Amino acid sequence: MAQSRQKSYANVRRRYLEFEVDDWVYLDISPMKGVMRFGKKGKLSPRRVGSYQILSQISKVAYELDLPNDLASVHTVLNVSLLNKCVGDRTYIVPLEGLGVRVIFSYEEVSIEILDWQVKMLRNKDVASLKVLWMNQLVEGATWEAEADMISHYPHLLPSVPTLA
Repeated sequence: MAQSRQKSYANVRRRYLEFEVDDWVYLDISPMKGVMRFGKKGKLSPRRVGSYQILSQISKVAYELDLPNDLASVHTVLNVSLLNKCVGDRTYIVPLEGLGVRVIFSYEEVSIEILDWQVKMLRNKDVASLKVLWMNQLVEGATWEAEADMISHYPHLLPSVPTLA
């Protein structure tokens, strides 16, 4: 009786997945501590990769996937527990190969004006700082920046500020 009860508890959470040929699926990869996978290490590594097309059904729980050449070390026949259905319309997915995407996704913040300036006295030197208002930021988002950095990056803003050095 105890075994039957435990089996009923386990079966409540069990998912029975079945895919068809030509379905698209994501491949689950388990993030392992200290292992570099797909460009990220540890807990920042992706949980799933793909989407890949199912070529054939080997058995009730095994499917053959059409994997790219960079995954040549992975066996093409995988258990159903490692697959997740790709939900959505494949016509809306844009391939990244044709796009001109930069490696570093960053932008340069542009300063608008200098709101305030101050000189802080440290033990044996004075440090000049400027309070800078940045584009797309409110006045509360203004930051204190070193005067030397602002002179090198934004010389056009400094004629209105007295020389601090």
